[in-house]
Amino acid sequence: MATWEAVSHLPLAVEDYALRGRALDVTPEFRRETTEIVLRGGDEEGVGEDVTYAAADQRALQAAGAVQPLAGAWTLASFCAHVEGLDLWPQPPASEAFRRYRLWAYESAALDLALRQAGVALHEALGLQPRPVRYVVSMRLGDPPTLEPVRRILARYPETRFKLDARSDWTEEIFDALVATGAVESIDLKGLYEGTIVDQGADPELYRRVAETFPQAWIEDPKLTPETDAILRPHRDRITWDANIHGIADVEGLPFPPRMVNVKPSRVGPLRELLATYDHCAARGIGMYGGGQFELAAGRGQIQLLAAIFHPDAPNDVAPGGFNEADPRAGLPESPLDPAPERVGFRRRA
Repeated sequence: MATWEAVSHLPLAVEDYALRGRALDVTPEFRRETTEIVLRGGDEEGVGEDVTYAAADQRALQAAGAVQPLAGAWTLASFCAHVEGLDLWPQPPASEAFRRYRLWAYESAALDLALRQAGVALHEALGLQPRPVRYVVSMRLGDPPTLEPVRRILARYPETRFKLDARSDWTEEIFDALVATGAVESIDLKGLYEGTIVDQGADPELYRRVAETFPQAWIEDPKLTPETDAILRPHRDRITWDANIHGIADVEGLPFPPRMVNVKPSRVGPLRELLATYDHCAARGIGMYGGGQFELAAGRGQIQLLAAIFHPDAPNDVAPGGFNEADPRAGLPESPLDPAPERVGFRRRA
């Protein structure tokens, strides 16, 4: 039975809903804002998190309030179909990709509420057992780049493994120092982004140095040009994809059959497509790992729980939120992470 079919029939009673703003001042220059969607019905609450990056979009959503027609008796499938037909945006989003992020927030909240009303946990409904989640800490090295963030974490958590955003301004000293740590598991080339603060062009020399310097690391999101493709062709079994993966069609449309892909729930959007993508990759022997979008609240536990169910042993970019702090505090849960599902619903215990 397809994974979606295991939950699509669940009854769902929605009486009303609320929006909860969440924010974190990460640096003096960067304030992360998200919105929790809280569906309510039958003395239960289901929670999802909108991880849209534009703060103005988050504030517009919260200012508009709970204006969507969501109340009623549904199945999970009919509710999701209903939400996908609504205009969830008081103002047009800063990026069309954000539409999927908001859909995921409403549909993950619906999944949580339907499961809680049924009195079962997600893994029980799916007949799958969550396992401890191996995770990597994802970060950039600053501008100009420095090893200090990596060293600070390793000093407190020496077994940590990293996924790092490579840049053309990485010096030979940076490469050598990273190799010496033995802690680099993935390198993100950011080659598929355009018009963002994380853009990194298709720099052949950077690609060559990454491939040769980290012969065991996964290489994520290269931009393939005739020159970079020639450099990376011998390393195709290590190439993974993230920014272009929104579902099955994107996996099938990759330039060569992948060994691994990053399945980000919020990037996919609709719950039905996410679960179908899990099934598709599993049936074809395509490895998966999960990734987040700087979740601040319930959303982070949800992506950790999905990783525990569908791909616990991969280099999952789902580290505990404390690693987003400039100086991660002592006492954070180390990898592998206890899945710790709540007794019912689609949530992980804090």
